[in-house]
Amino acid sequence: MKILIVGGEGQLGSSLSALSETTEFAEFEITTINQLDLSKEENIKNYLTATHFDYIINCSAYTAVDKAETDKQTARLINALAPQWLARYAFEKGAGIIHISTDYVFDGTGNLPLTPEMPAHPDTVYGETKLEGELLVAQENSKHIIIRTSWLYSPYGNNFVKTMLAQASKKTEVKVVYDQVGTPTLAADLAAAILQILEQVKQKPSLFVPGIYHYSNLGVCSWFDFAQMIFRFSSLPVEVHPVRSSAYITAAHRPPYSVMDTYKIRHQFNLEIPYWTDSLKKCLKELS
Repeated sequence: MKILIVGGEGQLGSSLSALSETTEFAEFEITTINQLDLSKEENIKNYLTATHFDYIINCSAYTAVDKAETDKQTARLINALAPQWLARYAFEKGAGIIHISTDYVFDGTGNLPLTPEMPAHPDTVYGETKLEGELLVAQENSKHIIIRTSWLYSPYGNNFVKTMLAQASKKTEVKVVYDQVGTPTLAADLAAAILQILEQVKQKPSLFVPGIYHYSNLGVCSWFDFAQMIFRFSSLPVEVHPVRSSAYITAAHRPPYSVMDTYKIRHQFNLEIPYWTDSLKKCLKELS
């Protein structure tokens, strides 16, 4: 099996790249923006036509949530049109696609764990363009799996864990919102789950069941709780003060509730998903 990873410079792409070095069931080709410019359909068509692969894992995304509110054209290009083109030219080669999406396709106004079957209702440009990307991927390639995830962090790139650790080097007190609830997701755990799915599919192709799945680590917390555990597990003497979201004015609305229901992906692919604090400890150990 040959797997093409698109967006290899991001958190998930970097985690997949690291895992690929010890993965034996498949060969990997990993692209970054320098190898594959996603802004033009012709670039994607030419690259995919000239490359052999059985599956694409599309990790690329425009993730500047606030900037997207005034840069919809670019956000739509990367989050919707590029995935459409990837799915289209993968389908022409008889290849499948695993496309990564987000909890932002929901507005977060509910209070029950989000299942893949619940109606999506984004209220940000980021969420709108990611939802459009999902629809276009499904439209272009019948052999698709779309995985929505939330609160991604890792030792790579910019994320909440690294921001909090940076704050600890300068401050003894921080303010963090407590009225946004979800589940942190370690990128390495999601990467491992994706590769487990593809390894199973290699052994039994009928296990590739197209559709939308949700993946996060298990458990529930607020950003305040998340920050508390980061400092506690790192033995850092930082006091965390809970504040409401209204204390921070942002261009894009943040979902107040984005707990993902992972039942479907766990049972379809027999996955064991770690609890979020266990994964946080693992990441902090690596960062230290």
